[in-house]
Amino acid sequence: MTANAKTKESYKRVESILVSQPQPARSPYFELEEKFGIKIDFRPFIHVEDVPEKEFRRTRIRPDEFNCVIFTSLNSIEHFFRMCEDMRIKMPMETKYFCLTEAIANYLQKFILYRKRKVFFGKRVIQDMHNALMKHRKTNKFIVPCSNLGSVPVINYLKEKKFTFQEAMMYRTVSSDLSDLSNITYDVLVFFSPLGIKSLYENFPDFKQNETRIAVFGESTKNAVLEKGLTINIEAPSKEFPSMTMALKDYLNQSNK
Repeated sequence: MTANAKTKESYKRVESILVSQPQPARSPYFELEEKFGIKIDFRPFIHVEDVPEKEFRRTRIRPDEFNCVIFTSLNSIEHFFRMCEDMRIKMPMETKYFCLTEAIANYLQKFILYRKRKVFFGKRVIQDMHNALMKHRKTNKFIVPCSNLGSVPVINYLKEKKFTFQEAMMYRTVSSDLSDLSNITYDVLVFFSPLGIKSLYENFPDFKQNETRIAVFGESTKNAVLEKGLTINIEAPSKEFPSMTMALKDYLNQSNK
């Protein structure tokens, strides 16, 4: 069967689904469980680890030597201020913060007195803040807290526009230990990032898809699955199914008639 094939064989009945994310408090997944009488488990395939202060100090980077900070995620905020606390550094009131989204900017309120700081945010990508960033380019030094995966689109933009900046790895995204799942099988595996696929093969190098259906969210996840020669049975987002739960519901309507 080729990738994205949806033959009668691919619509075999589903009894169990494993979602490679933490279990949410409330979710449409629970409605699918009840509607179709199936079991849905949640298990993060990746997790975040601290970069210890002692290790970070070896980079000779001091956060308070930068007057602008670019945050790309909630994790980047948490680990930036964790590192500041561990290093006994207090960021100056004049520090300017640039956040990729409004949700990230709002999260800053847990760490700073928001109304007294200069905070800028975009809708999704670094280019959304182009005008605000360019106003501060010549006279400011920028720091980009990141994981071992880096922040490639952000760094490429800063290089292209000739900003004075420094990447600062403060946390790592690594594969979780899934060894306890070695003798457990699921009818559907749901992935949301290429890192989830990487973790699958790091934990189970001899993984064979067999009759397991695979659901993917996003183009990069899809490409990672195809590179492994696996078959994609369920895909989101799309115009028809903007969410993974909608795509799963459509598939279950066919498989669990």
